[in-house]
Amino acid sequence: MSEKTMDLLIYLGKAALIFVIGFIISLILVHLTKKALKKSKLDPSVHTFIVNVVRVILWVVLLVVLISYFGIPTAPFVTVLGACGAAIALALKDSLANVAGGILILITHPFDKGDFVDLGSVAGFVEKIDILTTTLRTRDNRIITAPNGKVNTSMITNWDRADVRRVDCTISVSYDDDLSVARKVQEDLAAECPYALETPPPFIGVREHSDSSIVFDYFVWCKTENYWDLKYYLEENITLKFKEKGITIPYPQIDVHIDKEVKERRNDNE
Repeated sequence: MSEKTMDLLIYLGKAALIFVIGFIISLILVHLTKKALKKSKLDPSVHTFIVNVVRVILWVVLLVVLISYFGIPTAPFVTVLGACGAAIALALKDSLANVAGGILILITHPFDKGDFVDLGSVAGFVEKIDILTTTLRTRDNRIITAPNGKVNTSMITNWDRADVRRVDCTISVSYDDDLSVARKVQEDLAAECPYALETPPPFIGVREHSDSSIVFDYFVWCKTENYWDLKYYLEENITLKFKEKGITIPYPQIDVHIDKEVKERRNDNE
């Protein structure tokens, strides 16, 4: 075996050794990344994405090291790689915005799977959170897929994040009714309701004097999962209780009063 052949083999052997060492180091770093992610509070859905990004970066670094070892200038390679990355980023800017939005959602946790959320234009229960999209199921069982880029920039209302919620009802009674009796009926109804909480206590107060009725604000607290049960219970039973106590629930009406002189003139004309 000639000396040149021997030098070439040694040269290639060193390159192979660099590759093997770099490959082992990348495996170790990927493994450490996975362990760190498992100990973190990040959503498991984002783990795979982060691991893949770390793996790609390590492979690119290893490739640059090998190119440099063979004496090939790395500056043009890095320039071409940067240009390709910029072109891909420009072509996929909407998808990258969705990816960034998905990562922020999974990190900040504005909502979790099963929460009922309002995103402004759509509302529903969160079925799935992916890197690109968030899937919602509406109350009438429609499936809505929302891009994470838009979700992340929306005003998000999470109806299930708090343990308790307040049911707000508007109760109208006639001007001829006894307000103390109407208030007592509302207090008793909240006290006997199985879904209502004692603390915070219910709030009952006259909000306004409208054209045909006196309007009460009727606020009762409950556990979040009992919100709709309490809402329907109060709306139905307040009507029944008012009827039992002889309290009138008015509706818009107009009382027409005819002046006595006008009435006499009309009778004379007839």
